[in-house]
Amino acid sequence: MSTIFSSCAAINGEPLFTAELPDSSTIAEVFGRARQAAFRFRRVSIDQRIAWVRRYAEYLTDHRDEIRDLISLEVGKLPWDADAEVSASISKIELSIAAFQQRRSDHVIQPQPGSIQRHIRYRPIGIALVLGPFNFPLHLPGGQIVPLLIAGNAVVLKPSEQATAVGDWMLRAWNATGLPDDTLQMIVGGTETAITAIDSPDVDGVFLTGSRQAGLAIHRQLAGRPEVMLALEMGGNNPVVVAADADPLTTANLVSFSAFVSAGQRCTCARRAIFVDSPTCESQITALVDSVKQLRVGLPVDASAQVGPVISEAAATTLHQTYQRLVSLGCNPLVPWQVDDRFPSLVHPAILDASGLTDQAKRVIADLEWFGPMLVIDRVGDFDAAVQLASETPYGLAASLIGGTEMMFEQFVNEVRAGVVNWNGPTTGAAGVLPFGGIGASGNHRPAGYHAIDFCSDPIASLQRSEPVSDDPWSIVK
Repeated sequence: MSTIFSSCAAINGEPLFTAELPDSSTIAEVFGRARQAAFRFRRVSIDQRIAWVRRYAEYLTDHRDEIRDLISLEVGKLPWDADAEVSASISKIELSIAAFQQRRSDHVIQPQPGSIQRHIRYRPIGIALVLGPFNFPLHLPGGQIVPLLIAGNAVVLKPSEQATAVGDWMLRAWNATGLPDDTLQMIVGGTETAITAIDSPDVDGVFLTGSRQAGLAIHRQLAGRPEVMLALEMGGNNPVVVAADADPLTTANLVSFSAFVSAGQRCTCARRAIFVDSPTCESQITALVDSVKQLRVGLPVDASAQVGPVISEAAATTLHQTYQRLVSLGCNPLVPWQVDDRFPSLVHPAILDASGLTDQAKRVIADLEWFGPMLVIDRVGDFDAAVQLASETPYGLAASLIGGTEMMFEQFVNEVRAGVVNWNGPTTGAAGVLPFGGIGASGNHRPAGYHAIDFCSDPIASLQRSEPVSDDPWSIVK
């Protein structure tokens, strides 16, 4: 008897997508079709592949209101946030094309006189399994699918079980472009589906956007299979350091946005704010606390809302458990935990103060991973101590410095150990023309963004001669 899988609206529980949960034989059939599609698709010209991805951008543009509303309905994003995701998805197309042309297109290395030519070509990896997240259900899997298709791969998408309706919409949008059959397919389900898919002998690459726990599990599952390319984009315990000269109001705006945009459900959201003790320190913290208390929290239907709900009641419960653990470590709530009476996943932003805790307690805090609107602040004696505390985490995704000098920022970049390091902006600031990824427990040296194209193919080196070598190659040993 088949098992029915459903994905429902985050706000009202309305079923948005329903299908049979695939068993191992169904998943094997999907990858079998993908193998045949990959063989055909790699032979398609790059111009034709680019034409298909541009048609996808046109489809997104023509249907942006439709997909914006679906994102908002399924995962609870505020409409402005969902619309920004659609814009980023559209922009990703031309950026991926430019990245391919700049970083991964076939070329000849400084032609030499005579008959020998030195060529670099790029061969698609084959079949890529893309495991998408719920927080950017269109943009983040799309940011891997687009360069994979440009490079000539077949793709199997498993969207988040909490955002499968968006994944289905994406699949239908690609089909509308005329993309060849089975070049992009979708499987549905949760962890068990992903495990079965990763075990497929037809998998040539696995692309994850998700938690550290999920990334570690996949890394272990692929032990002994070095032929499978693995790209992990995981979470972080991202610090923002506030220098003594930072304006209090500017600090409040940048830190609160870093921590609480998208209900704190961005992997780059700030989890710790570290203030350099100075005559302005208390006014900076007071301005932050006051501004956060005034943030308007609401559902997507609330036009004035600045912070929306977390993905589910279960996510809110998990976040509350982390809050309680922070309190048990000695953190002092400056903006205490609060959930809106109207909706169990509508969590108000919370701030806790870790100043004065032991070094051991602070190490525990820096090792935690949480996904929601909660921030821990701390005070340190000077800038060097702030940089050191910011760096004392196994994660390494994003960091930001507010205030300070160019020399201080150079020190910050060199010592903070993160893949996205900003100055006088939020930790969530990213640009499509730059790489995007973390180090340490936040990634495995596969930055996405503009550089995602780099691990969608393998380089092939060729020494080419128009005629066979006439001289005896063994003459070098005579």
